[in-house]
Amino acid sequence: MSINTGHGLPFLPGNTFRDVTKSAHHRPQTLSYKNGYALPHRPKVGIGQAPLLSSELTQSEINQFSNQTALTYGTTHYSPALDVIPAHVAYDKKVLRFYGYFQQEVLHSPQEGYRVRPVVLYYYLEDDSMCIIEPVVENSGIPQGKLIKRQRLPKNDRGDHYHWKDLNVGMDLVVYGTVYRVTHCDSYTQDFMESEGLVLNDPEPTPVDPYIQRRTQAGRSYITPSVFDRLHQFLTMDRKVLRFFALWDHTDSLYGEARPVTIQYYLVDDSVEIREVHEPNSGRDPFPVLLRRQRLPKNIKPPFPSCVLEVSPQEVHQYYSPKDFQVGETLQLMGRRFLLYDCDEFTKTYYQKNHPDLELKPKPVVKKTTELHDRHEVPPYNGFGSLEDSLQNCLSLIPEPPKKDLMKMLENDHKVLRYAARMDSQNPQDEGRLFIFSYFLSSDMISIFEKSTRNSGIISGQFLEKTRIPKPGCTVDKPEFYGPADFAIGDTVEVFRHRFVLTDADPYVLNYLESISDQLPSRTLNSLRQRLGVADQEVDPHTDPQSGKDISVQVLPW
Repeated sequence: MSINTGHGLPFLPGNTFRDVTKSAHHRPQTLSYKNGYALPHRPKVGIGQAPLLSSELTQSEINQFSNQTALTYGTTHYSPALDVIPAHVAYDKKVLRFYGYFQQEVLHSPQEGYRVRPVVLYYYLEDDSMCIIEPVVENSGIPQGKLIKRQRLPKNDRGDHYHWKDLNVGMDLVVYGTVYRVTHCDSYTQDFMESEGLVLNDPEPTPVDPYIQRRTQAGRSYITPSVFDRLHQFLTMDRKVLRFFALWDHTDSLYGEARPVTIQYYLVDDSVEIREVHEPNSGRDPFPVLLRRQRLPKNIKPPFPSCVLEVSPQEVHQYYSPKDFQVGETLQLMGRRFLLYDCDEFTKTYYQKNHPDLELKPKPVVKKTTELHDRHEVPPYNGFGSLEDSLQNCLSLIPEPPKKDLMKMLENDHKVLRYAARMDSQNPQDEGRLFIFSYFLSSDMISIFEKSTRNSGIISGQFLEKTRIPKPGCTVDKPEFYGPADFAIGDTVEVFRHRFVLTDADPYVLNYLESISDQLPSRTLNSLRQRLGVADQEVDPHTDPQSGKDISVQVLPW
């Protein structure tokens, strides 16, 4: 019997006591984690013992520490090694790939009887499932992609399914009534089948789809381009047109005449277009195109019923070319005679460069002049409304408002020139009546306001609304209106048979007129400078020259 050396008692149940001096009560750690992996760890501290170095531990002690968890919770049961590896582990992510095709019957088509549609067959070894996918062909018009989703495909009516041992190259695979012909496979599939003892047949070529073969264009054979190459003609002659001025002569027919036309020859494709020159008041419908753009045949095979059939390229021996269009000659086009009397500058340059042997002979043509009708005279102004409004009634059946100068209105908005004036009258009662002239620069209109005079007996207020005032002596049809150049200090202004003498003006008037002094007579500026006491100098139109204050909105101090 062992003796408890700590207390001197037999090591029996009831004779052991808890060590009060023990401070470490943790269980030793046998596993540690590094980068997410569990690694075995050799503890350095024993249970209830002093720290030990790893070099002091024997192999048996190390094994004891490593099996401490199993000894604590019971006996460790070791599972025997597996002799058979499951399929989901052995064949994980291993797929056999076969290539093949199937023929789809095309009904009610005289051009084709079937179509060849290529497919790819995938066999998943982990669960013996298969899927069939058709590669996408551009512009095929057929919904392609996955034809049969991944599943175990039935082999016969007895419930058997296809196995990888049943697959081989050069065989027919019947799936849901569709026969798939397996033509070849990839290298991994071939290695796997041969490793399992299966010999694959020789690969077969996939037949060509007749529809795709018919749509495939033949390859071009490139040779050295020549001057007669159509592509070279398109690149060099695009947007280059020969224009001839001609007369369509059909005077030999009833009511016939010579009508002016324009013949345009397009060098890019040797086509010709004839356009009729429309004259105003000719009585003809404005159809500009007499002959649409096309190539004009010059020589046609004689036995051809043109009244029954159209002219095809097989019946035409030669088409019109630029050499056939000579200025000064009569040309027969589509049974009609055209006299080419002139051409434009580009056409002349083209003939001098490319056809110097052809001589251009422009001919002067006397064009028929139409008698001009008498112009309608505008009736005299009747005095109702403004002159512009009355004129609109004579220009159109539904009169439109006259157009205004919007730029002038925007630039001169809220700009007003103010003048002081007195009435010049023989009536003694009009003596002492003072008025203010307001000239609006945005519309060239003038309004007159009468100031109140104490004990005059005359009511002050608006004397004349905004209107344009004509000068005396001008006609009604062609009136001349007052402007800033006509308002000089001391001048007399006649307003609808009332005479006014200008006596004063705003400083802003002089400042504004100084900015446009090149458009005004010097007499008007000198009268304003003399009245306002300003010397000849450049003045800001919005600044008082004496005080330097802004007077753009200053009113008369009277």
